[in-house]
Amino acid sequence: MDDDRRSKQIGSVLGPTLLMVNISEVINLGIWEESLPPVTYLNGLMLFAAGLAIVRFHSRWRPLWTVSITLVGWLMMAGGLFRLYFPAAQQADATATTYAFVGFLGLLGLIMTVKSYAR
Repeated sequence: MDDDRRSKQIGSVLGPTLLMVNISEVINLGIWEESLPPVTYLNGLMLFAAGLAIVRFHSRWRPLWTVSITLVGWLMMAGGLFRLYFPAAQQADATATTYAFVGFLGLLGLIMTVKSYAR
């Protein structure tokens, strides 16, 4: 499979997923204040596995929109590892930094969605 086609396939799933997850995170950011460590651990496991799959099958660092897929894969792995090793740690508070990061990920999701579904 050629690189562009693979990028569009991954981006067509990852982009809308990032958009929806980030919108729901903004709406429900307070749930992480009361989350149980086993739930945070499970979330970390899912993030890590998904990020690893993305990085394994899409490690592209060219200065194109497709680099956002690879970047999100690495961010998912890092976030997943943090939640796996520190499930009882305080998760992100509702600060300007948190909202900026969530906004950044949402923007990456929007870019992926548009580029993946564009002809």
